[in-house]
Amino acid sequence: MRRDHWRRRNDRLDPETDFVEIYQNVVMHEFPWDMNQALSFALFRTYAVPGIGRLLDRTGEFTSRVQKRYDDTALLLEPPTRLGFEHPESRAAIRRINAMHRAYDIPDHEFRYVLSTFVVVPKRWMDDYGKRAFTANEVEASVRYYRTLGRHLNIKDVPETYAGFEQLMDSYEAQYFAYDAGGRRVADATLELMKTFYARPVRKPAGLFARALMDQPLREAFRYDAPPVAVQRISRAALRGRGLLLRTFPARRDPKRIEDISWIRSYPDGYDIERLGTFPVPGRHGCPVRH
Repeated sequence: MRRDHWRRRNDRLDPETDFVEIYQNVVMHEFPWDMNQALSFALFRTYAVPGIGRLLDRTGEFTSRVQKRYDDTALLLEPPTRLGFEHPESRAAIRRINAMHRAYDIPDHEFRYVLSTFVVVPKRWMDDYGKRAFTANEVEASVRYYRTLGRHLNIKDVPETYAGFEQLMDSYEAQYFAYDAGGRRVADATLELMKTFYARPVRKPAGLFARALMDQPLREAFRYDAPPVAVQRISRAALRGRGLLLRTFPARRDPKRIEDISWIRSYPDGYDIERLGTFPVPGRHGCPVRH
């Protein structure tokens, strides 16, 4: 396969009608490692919002059972990408997400913000570190994909364009990013988990590497010390170098699924979508959107 196979394929598709296929090609073929990193950093940013970080800390799920919560989040978000929104497995995953969310009094503006990070952070990651930037079709497909996910999650007033998502995320963070002890505990637990994804000799440098990739407002919200400037430059240069190197590789033929990633560890014998996540309030379940 030609190195630019998936870019050419996505440019031939229509993001208005083929947005799931385009997004699937981006996530599972063209940028599987980068998208996993970018979406992980997107979720990590949300912990710096006190309302979100405090709630996650209070449940204890992202501190005492962080590996399972990490795995469940990734596995529940994948089916619509892999199978489309109308597939029974995707509907089951969305029902599980809605059931968990409906157990808590979460304001709409927090849902909108989280959704915006899924659109904006991956594009910025590819601009900075990917083997190439997203094409216009891929950006538009991402917008339509997450607008559709937002509709299934009954999130109101979702932006209609990438510029709208970007403005929402940046202005929200400027207003809401702040230190909270609970959010810091969730961030610390997540970083400790991320270190275990690597061999023991590089676990400490891996934590430093992660902080080096954080922007200053994010570090300040968690009260993390900034790594030395040289470390920040080397870390970012290493990722950019990786992106340049990947330009020489052939296109990935086989899709990369979440369960194929080595650091998804909670279900070595398989899993049931209906049993993923938490069950904080028995009997409250289902999708709030009429289909």
